[in-house]
Amino acid sequence: MEKSILIFKCLADQSRINIINNLIETPMYVELLAERLKLSPSTVSFHLKKLEEAGMVYSNKEQYYVMYYINKEIFNLSLLDLVKTNASDESIQEEREEEYRKKVVDSFFQYGKLKSLPVQQKKRRIVLEEIVKNFEHDKLYMEKEVNIIIADINDDFCTIRRALISEKLMERENGVYKRTNT
Repeated sequence: MEKSILIFKCLADQSRINIINNLIETPMYVELLAERLKLSPSTVSFHLKKLEEAGMVYSNKEQYYVMYYINKEIFNLSLLDLVKTNASDESIQEEREEEYRKKVVDSFFQYGKLKSLPVQQKKRRIVLEEIVKNFEHDKLYMEKEVNIIIADINDDFCTIRRALISEKLMERENGVYKRTNT
């Protein structure tokens, strides 16, 4: 991801884009680029250094000059390749989500009892997902059983039961409840 950010930063500068366009035509050395772009050689060197750091160009010493070339591999990448996060970024995101989830659960539960049902939708969903863990998959429950299980967690079992249904964490058909696979 850091490499992608460097590439986007490089492409955000008009002088660098002009340098890239000239190097696409043919490899060049600093003085020739400076002359073509009407920039000082030190300015061109500065921009080439940034482009090299991003991997967009590379250099090769040929006789008296350092020649600069386009890195075709970088320019053959699609925009999707540049913005797609890698697995480690995804695992970091998953860790953050799990930390947030734990924080919410710790805030709303005390000794296995629900203190209150959150108003904020995201937190409410997390709390309800925690409650639904008390129900087995593929097992059918009568309303009375559902009420007893929820009552062990919080006295307001009616509200919580309705919330589990509305969040599609449980289904109800003819007074029979079942945990969904969500």
